[in-house]
Amino acid sequence: MAKRTAAKRKNQAAEGGIGPRQPCPCGSGKRYKACHGGSAADVMVIRPFEGLAVETDLIALREFVPSATAALSLTEAGPRPITVATVLPMAAAALVRTDGAAFIGLQVQTRTGDISGDLARALRWAQTAEPGNALSVAPAAADGETLRLQDLLQPDARLEVELHADFSWWIPADAEQNSDVALSLERANAAIMPTEPVVAEGVHAAYWVDAGDKAHVRWVRPEPEERLLAALARLAVRGEHGEHDLGEGSRFAGSFRAHGLLVPVWDVDREQHSKEWAQPTAALGERLTAALASLDTEPLSEAERRSRDGLRGRQVTLR
Repeated sequence: MAKRTAAKRKNQAAEGGIGPRQPCPCGSGKRYKACHGGSAADVMVIRPFEGLAVETDLIALREFVPSATAALSLTEAGPRPITVATVLPMAAAALVRTDGAAFIGLQVQTRTGDISGDLARALRWAQTAEPGNALSVAPAAADGETLRLQDLLQPDARLEVELHADFSWWIPADAEQNSDVALSLERANAAIMPTEPVVAEGVHAAYWVDAGDKAHVRWVRPEPEERLLAALARLAVRGEHGEHDLGEGSRFAGSFRAHGLLVPVWDVDREQHSKEWAQPTAALGERLTAALASLDTEPLSEAERRSRDGLRGRQVTLR
């Protein structure tokens, strides 16, 4: 029996599955069997936003952007416009302010294994809910329901992300704040790390983040993980210092996985303004595009394979 169990785990890994003792991809820190792997009905969707042009933007807003909003482009106009937000009060799934503005939240406490489905059901709720109401957890799917965000959003539309210095947008400008709301806002605002988008031609879902002791550029990339690692490795072995950095004052720190994609991270000089990293990021993007294209005709060299294996092991923990 033990041999069969071990063989089963080995087959799962070989097929790209998740072993029961591996960390759950949802990021809970629990083993898969104790989290989303504990229920056959709750299947973990590794890449929940696949097929949407906003995939990388949604991952950035969900994983590390503190306070931001963006209007959603829906396939069919509903009773009211819907705005996606990084986080709502009490990590709610959705909120309709007293002025009728409707939001769905990405950074939530409770969810199923399919974030896209959760967001779709929260969106449906926000379209018709009465002003002043909040949805703490996305409603459960009805029997046979397969509604997902991909069914509601225009697949080729992009997000116009608006970053905010605080969370004052939670409340309409003319609304009164009671003591509980004021305290909640104060705590949320205190946790914000200064974050700015890296705005450059061909660059999407890249952000400069001041983490206190150092600053980073974090860039959600759309390529499959192994292909991106191979391209970064190819750049890393070029020249004396490699070409996978952002230039002087930067260092490739590693990467982390988020919802099926890889997010490379660079340590950068905190003394330089965030806008100073726009051109170097765009230039790196061009080098990556060329390196990715070369993979179709030039296999990795021995040195590039060693570099790829080293990059694979450099996992970054956000804080």
